[in-house]
Amino acid sequence: MKDTASIIKVKKNHDGDITDVMLENGNVYSIDEALNMAKHGIIDGVNVGRAKNGREFLRSNPNGLRSDNLDNLPTF
Repeated sequence: MKDTASIIKVKKNHDGDITDVMLENGNVYSIDEALNMAKHGIIDGVNVGRAKNGREFLRSNPNGLRSDNLDNLPTF
């Protein structure tokens, strides 16, 4: 049984910031929940970055593909 899942869709606010993510199992999590899950290795293909202002954010692991960048995923 697989204990991790990948993000397949994102929800954005009016500023274009990701507020929620949907995993391949259909579960939806807030960005704060997803950050915590990523830190614990529960979400595949992402890591947690830190902006200059100290705010944490999710980012796709580098692989040279733009299609799987979180900002390019389908929205829900």
